[in-house]
Formats: sequence, structure tokens, C-alpha cells
Amino acid sequence: MNYRVVKKNNKKYIECISIEKQLSSEIDILDFIGICFENDICTLVLHEDIFSQDFFNLKTGLAGMVLQKFINYHIKVAVILENEKKFNDRFKEMIMESNKGNHFRTFKNIGDAEIWISNL
Repeated sequence: MNYRVVKKNNKKYIECISIEKQLSSEIDILDFIGICFENDICTLVLHEDIFSQDFFNLKTGLAGMVLQKFINYHIKVAVILENEKKFNDRFKEMIMESNKGNHFRTFKNIGDAEIWISNL
């Protein structure tokens, strides 16, 4: 996994740049959690290409497992979704609901995600 530690506005976060295998199971999440703990940083920025299509299909349960795991480990996650129109209505509903909280949010660009992170 390729990642970088970014410091902006006195806040640090980890941005995952690339990954060998898309996140497709609950076990794959542990890699992200490990990187957060190694760097003593509890904020992640992930891009949509990191996730397998199963994540966006709520019937698989993967999105729920991922969100719950990050919440359990107190890791805040910003996901960059450049084109929300390509996702189904159920996934869009989940996004709207998760964006009300402070654990998992989606953004159209990295700048908006950094604003959210700086206010955490």
C-alpha cells in the first residue's frame, strides 16, 4: 500500500495513494487501521478506487462492516467520491446519513475533505 502522511492546518492525516488489491473484505480494513496506529494518526483520506464494487453495493454488507470497524477504532475517514451520480440510490442514502456524523464522510475533492479534517 502506498500512502503519505499529510500535515495541513496543524492536523495530520494519512492519504492512501494506491493499493495492490482493492478493499473487498473486513480483513482488508486492518491494513488501514495498522497504518493509522503505526503513525499515531486517526484520520484517513481514501479515494473511491480503493474500494471494490462490493463496497458500493449495500446488499453485500461490506460498507456497513467497514464503517463499523473504523468507528470501533476511532478512525475518522474522508472518502473522495468524484462522481456520486454513478452510485445507486441506497448507497447515496447511506452517504447522506453518514455525512451527518463525524466518523465517515464523503467529499467531491480533497480540499473539502481537508476543511472537514481541520475542524475535527
